[in-house]
Amino acid sequence: MSNIHLGLPYPGGVVDHSSNLAHDIGALYLNDEYSDVTLQVSGQTFRAHKVILAARSQYFRALLFGGLRESRQAEVEIKDANLTAFNVLLKYIYTGWVSLSSEKEETVLEILGLAHQYGFEDLESAVCEYLKDALCIANICVIYDMAFLYTLTNLKTVCEDFMDKNALPILNHESFYALSPSALKAIIGRDSFCAPEVYIFQGVQTWVERNSDLTKEQTQEILAHIRLPLISLTDLLNVVRPTSLITPDQILDAIKAKNESRDMDLQYRGYLMPGENVAVPSKGAQVLQGEMRANLLDGNVATYDMDRGFTRHPIDDNNGQGILIKLGMQCIINHMRMMLWDKDQRGYSYYIEVSMDQKDWVRVVDHTRYHCRSWQYLYFSPRVVRYIRIVGTNNTVNRVFHVVAFEAYFSKQEVELNKGLIVPTENVALVTKSALVIEGVSRARNNLLNGDIHHYDWDSGYTCHQLGSGSICVQLGQPYWLSSCKLLLWDCDDRSYSYYIEASVNNRDWELIVDKTREACRSWQTLSFPPRAIVYFKIVGTFNTANEVFHCVHFETPSQVGSENRPKLRGFDHAVAPVRPHHSNSSEEDGGGTAEEAAAAVVMGDAPSSVGVEEGAGVGGAAEGVGLCNNGCSRDRARTNARSESVEEPLEGMREEDNNLLPDGAGADEVHAVINPASHHQQG
Repeated sequence: MSNIHLGLPYPGGVVDHSSNLAHDIGALYLNDEYSDVTLQVSGQTFRAHKVILAARSQYFRALLFGGLRESRQAEVEIKDANLTAFNVLLKYIYTGWVSLSSEKEETVLEILGLAHQYGFEDLESAVCEYLKDALCIANICVIYDMAFLYTLTNLKTVCEDFMDKNALPILNHESFYALSPSALKAIIGRDSFCAPEVYIFQGVQTWVERNSDLTKEQTQEILAHIRLPLISLTDLLNVVRPTSLITPDQILDAIKAKNESRDMDLQYRGYLMPGENVAVPSKGAQVLQGEMRANLLDGNVATYDMDRGFTRHPIDDNNGQGILIKLGMQCIINHMRMMLWDKDQRGYSYYIEVSMDQKDWVRVVDHTRYHCRSWQYLYFSPRVVRYIRIVGTNNTVNRVFHVVAFEAYFSKQEVELNKGLIVPTENVALVTKSALVIEGVSRARNNLLNGDIHHYDWDSGYTCHQLGSGSICVQLGQPYWLSSCKLLLWDCDDRSYSYYIEASVNNRDWELIVDKTREACRSWQTLSFPPRAIVYFKIVGTFNTANEVFHCVHFETPSQVGSENRPKLRGFDHAVAPVRPHHSNSSEEDGGGTAEEAAAAVVMGDAPSSVGVEEGAGVGGAAEGVGLCNNGCSRDRARTNARSESVEEPLEGMREEDNNLLPDGAGADEVHAVINPASHHQQG
């Protein structure tokens, strides 16, 4: 057979005339030709084709070919269907096309009901999307009722968000009184349906009067969702009591709960704004206590130094008042972000309390036992909050607590907590998570934490310490509940190492968590230990088969499955690219932004260090970086491949100074990248 190409005008030999098929099938809509069934709806008949109905809908397949009585009838009655809506649906069955915008609102809702009943999921989703954009005070209740009835989760969620933000006008609208009992209970039972409780009671009272066919039990089930202790004593006696809907005993119980319960135990309602920072002046938030108050909520995390750009309070003589923030409204929050002053290596301890009345406080964050630095990512159980109090309890440099920025959110992100601490699933030993290498020697700042597992050799890409002197110490930004970590030991030849790892929460009390002192270890190390709170990791090498230096290329915690197999991207390790911190002026889900770029630069070592914060209370020689490696390891790189026994080792010719390794002839003032906490001169 000839292999001559025929030159057909169809690329790849594909013929696509599907549009013709849709046109031909659509032409059968309301066409008597070839029809074999008559559908009767509200007294009107529609000629149709069984095979088309069955092919498009499982409902009609069962009705017309499932052995039911209708499968043997030439005329089938469709009960409880709106005539106009069914006509639109039938056209959709034949053509796959419908114009919702040309239909009345009630017809669109009827179409939604038929689409749900007959199993047209794509049409159902399309109608839901259309209704989301059409929500208003006048139609929200009827749309929510239908979404609740048909369990349309996405549409129901959008309706609830709309109702939360417009609770008061919805309570006063006529459509509210047409809600079904189940939908009404769901609405007023939400913590985020936020309006004065007496107004909610009055709305329910009118609803009960308009729906007089309810039994007494059904009415009481609805009234049980009214939070009587949130209603003032005056309104309980003058508004609630005269209606006789609430018994005198229930009113007395409400008064007792109001007077005897802790205020924060009352079931407050609050505004819910997922992903939005509610601690901003544009939403009415203000700082009531603290020095230099204007700086805390301005969103500026780029321009701060030892004199400006932060809010503070003295730790010892503040009477526990701390820094006090008042939100513009009572809000439901479960997440806070706070940036502590971080121009040096100091650590802070603190706690955060929340309140509704400034009298009864609940502690939602307690980091009084831990050292914390830079950005703090804090989660807790959702609470209705009006006041937030941040109280510093310790500063490793002086007795002043400094906060550069503060944000408060409701986050939909699921975060596991143990004893109030985050149990992370992703690596938190990153500069973008405020982690820092505070002891060890390297050519580049935070080499150990930059995620680069490919670019290291005899000269660079690792952090090290002299055996028998010092260690490699990593400080996380805040305490985490951890049970694993992973190391990459320098492995450009066949050497092996021994080492151990200790952990601490305060850089003072250490516990041994990994002991590899009797093992020959090389390259990747995946390590597990009993779960615990950790801020500091101290990695101490005890043996190297090649020389007297311990070298580590990469550190992560918790250990990430498969991180050792991370590929290069165009010759560049994609993990090295800095992840942008969140934008303090944008919604939580936005990710990155420019407001924190300068802060990221400080955390990542791209900005110069500063000394001190307030006058006379500084830290000299602050985190000057991670030191250099050697002056001789580049002499004979060719020996790397040869695996020679006389390899020129990293750090050859180096001497010890201030617990760090410096090249011969180098003075401490010439080394811009040596981390050495012992050399920090603390004042104040």
